[in-house]
Amino acid sequence: MKKIIIEGRKKISGTIKISGAKNSIVALIPATVLTNGKCVIKNVPDITDVKTLLEIMKDLGSVITFENDTLTIDNKNLQNKLIDEKHASKLRASYYFMGSLIGKYHKVSIAYPGGCVIGSRPIDIHIDAFKKMGIDIIENGSIFDMSVDELNGIQIYLNFPSVGATINIMLASVLAKGTTVIENAAKEPEISNIASFLNSMGARVFGAGTSRIVIEGVESLGDGFVETIPDRIETGTYVIIGALLGNNLRVENVIPTHIEALLYKLKEAGVKYSLDGNSIVVSATENLKPINVKTSVYPGFPTDLGQPISTFLTQCNGECLFEETIYENRLRHVPHLNAMGANVKAFDNRAIITGKTPLHGRKVKATDLRAGASMLVAGLIADGVTEIQNIEHLLRGYERIVDKLSQVGVNIKLIDE
Repeated sequence: MKKIIIEGRKKISGTIKISGAKNSIVALIPATVLTNGKCVIKNVPDITDVKTLLEIMKDLGSVITFENDTLTIDNKNLQNKLIDEKHASKLRASYYFMGSLIGKYHKVSIAYPGGCVIGSRPIDIHIDAFKKMGIDIIENGSIFDMSVDELNGIQIYLNFPSVGATINIMLASVLAKGTTVIENAAKEPEISNIASFLNSMGARVFGAGTSRIVIEGVESLGDGFVETIPDRIETGTYVIIGALLGNNLRVENVIPTHIEALLYKLKEAGVKYSLDGNSIVVSATENLKPINVKTSVYPGFPTDLGQPISTFLTQCNGECLFEETIYENRLRHVPHLNAMGANVKAFDNRAIITGKTPLHGRKVKATDLRAGASMLVAGLIADGVTEIQNIEHLLRGYERIVDKLSQVGVNIKLIDE
């Protein structure tokens, strides 16, 4: 079991370079299944979710090279095999193999996806869309057996603009006959990244990044190339840290428009930051104003930054209201935050956070990936030493986080027991 030890209240300065987006790469890798050719993906983060997906690809017969953040996948010997629970249960994004394998082979057997326990996170939107495409789905215990004789384009309206469902429909549709239209599609930047990759292979995907995506089916796909966009959640996490501890902390390799909702809220709280090309320079601000934060789909405030921002709110002078609208278990970190000295009253998917409260180092747990980020922020601003257990969650989404923070002045170490 791994844990992180942090000595808090250290001012930080220097530069942190943002890695490729976790939420993009976990879909880009399964998308390579759609071609028998060779795919090159640059700016790939070296995180545990990537390692798990590459294990699946190797089991399917891919030849893989991963060096200096560049991933090369050769699928000339690819085979359609069962993706078992051993691999699928490690991360939710394993469900993207549903779309890519059904799109290419018209059949797939895969165990139910895993991932962080932040709510029921049903895949009913995915399943409903697949059924509308004529795909037969049988649940055998924890295994989904999916098959279809022929995939034909259809018009699909999503009752909720799900990122995962939008991408899965795209993956299943690029080799279908005719045209598929997704209405009320998710608009997150990662979707545009996936569409760009598919189009580099010869797909015809239009409108990604808008609420209406059109996919004109093609007969086959060839080699592909893409650069993973910068991780907007990693960006936001470090900007939040800089807003509490920074001394002209530079967060570089970012796309500021991807975190506009966060920057607006930080500005509302009185945080001092500046934009410098593809960098954000941020410094700690005294006397932070209380603000209210409500998560939403893009371009609203991202749910994945909800837990880190909740720690920030403990340092605002007054009462803040936090509301989560996407997942029902995003507040499992609150007891650990309160144990460190915070004043958070949680009910349903909302929390009243009263500050400013000093935080004190102690032993806490990362209950999920973004809760781990929340605990990390808390440990950085707490007096004394904080020990964060179950840190494997955090390592699923943040590349070299200990190295990056050490380089800007944080006293932090990773222990593997």
